[in-house]
Amino acid sequence: MNQELSSFAARLRETIHGRDAALRRPDSAARCPYQESEFNPLALELFALQFESNFAYRKICEARKFTPEIIEHWTQIPAVPTATFKELELTSLALNERTAVFHSSGTTEQKPSRHFHNAESLAVYEASLWSWFESEALGGGRKALDLVILTPPPEQAPHSSLVHMFEIIRLKIGKANNGGASVPASRTFFGKISADGTWILDFDAMRATLSPPASRPAPRALFLLGTALSFVHLLDYLVERDLRVELPAASRVMETGGYKNRSRSMPKAELHSLITKFLGVPRENIICEYGMSELSSQAYSVASDEWQVTGKGGATHPSSLIAHHFQFPSWARAQIISPETGREVGEGETGLIRVFDLANVFSVAAIQTEDLGIRRGAGFELIGRAQLAGPRGCSLMTG
Repeated sequence: MNQELSSFAARLRETIHGRDAALRRPDSAARCPYQESEFNPLALELFALQFESNFAYRKICEARKFTPEIIEHWTQIPAVPTATFKELELTSLALNERTAVFHSSGTTEQKPSRHFHNAESLAVYEASLWSWFESEALGGGRKALDLVILTPPPEQAPHSSLVHMFEIIRLKIGKANNGGASVPASRTFFGKISADGTWILDFDAMRATLSPPASRPAPRALFLLGTALSFVHLLDYLVERDLRVELPAASRVMETGGYKNRSRSMPKAELHSLITKFLGVPRENIICEYGMSELSSQAYSVASDEWQVTGKGGATHPSSLIAHHFQFPSWARAQIISPETGREVGEGETGLIRVFDLANVFSVAAIQTEDLGIRRGAGFELIGRAQLAGPRGCSLMTG
């Protein structure tokens, strides 16, 4: 094991945990860690460590004539396209140190990306995911929520980073809300693997959970988590039967993923309107997540009707579209890159999303995605897959 990478991972975990503890103090006005003056030296340090220990990445950097000696800012660090994870073992972990691997989802004809992990890298991954999920998706506190997860359980999808993420959330929320004992996965995960490998829902079990008999005690608020396509299938089921569910007050929904190359898709605004109509979850309680198997951090966005657009004469008025401005935690940075020039675009302009994730300690921190986004301050508005990009992600796992 590379001791310098292990030390970096430990320091990052301590900072994330320290942020969480500070934010829970009622008398604290704790700022998020890693302002630019702090982020840049850490990014340069991590690049040097990955250049030294990650053979495949070093070869890519050398071919582009980039070395730690000439890099002065994190924006200059070479980014690796997500497709490269399909062909190369982009890891600093030796073969005998790899205890887990996350695959990108795809068709059976496609070769998946591979993101290798061990106990230390998973510890960083889990610290990153829970801290930002608790802050952004739970609204800054461990609320009394019962989870309804629209994916298969971990034993059926051991290489899915999304399922692993949901399992960590299940364990964390369960311990906080049930005296230290998590609700069994069998009562939380409502998806399963079909014969052709796609993810399907157990509609009967879900219906019993979403609409319990009146004789049961009043349930706690529910938090439904799943891919956008899983929610489409759930809504199709409800619409076909003309069923409307009034979930308990304060219930929430988190959806992620798209519909690339699937027969069933739905615009996000329509999806969220139907969730409100048939599940009774208000729009402000619908959260969007952006992540991928090659990253260790996720971005979140809450639908907003307050986004203003500028009309003639400089007057502003609410857009008819719902804006979703995604934001990564402070230990990650998103850039919107012009595919023509390779440079960051201006505010409000469109390009490819590039992410620099400090939590990717043992693989590659700089990741070039094939997703298009609009630059919105330090965050971005997600458009979708770039034209001609191959299907990937959780959009292919259901339906």
